Amino acid sequence: MIRKATENDLNTIMNIWLSVNISAHNFIPEEYWHNHFEDVRTAISSAEVYVFENGVIKGFAGLVENYIAGIFMKEEFQSKGIGGKLIHFLQSFKSELVLNVYEQNKNAVRFYEKQGFQISQRNIEKETGQMEYQMIWKKA
Repeated sequence: MIRKATENDLNTIMNIWLSVNISAHNFIPEEYWHNHFEDVRTAISSAEVYVFENGVIKGFAGLVENYIAGIFMKEEFQSKGIGGKLIHFLQSFKSELVLNVYEQNKNAVRFYEKQGFQISQRNIEKETGQMEYQMIWKKA
């Protein structure tokens, strides 16, 4: 089930955010994620956040207007179709979606391409110095 996140979900969401970022981005020092934890926690309060829950929160997606700020799945629930369900949910009420993903995060790039996203730009992300793609999906 996908539902809008509540304030009671925030700690679980943030724990998922931190652990997934650390494991998915081994090319960025772990302290980078710890240093941004509180900023992200604050930013989440102004985003639309949707959780995938089946008795337990398995993952979530954060949306700011048409920008996907992130899709994160607990490691034990990755590659089980939940991320695709979250993307399809967002696509059901948006005509265009944009996101940024690190070039080195090849699994994420492939995942988004499978969901119909296309690379529209390549940029160097200022804080990390890492190459990232901007990817766009548009309703047909």
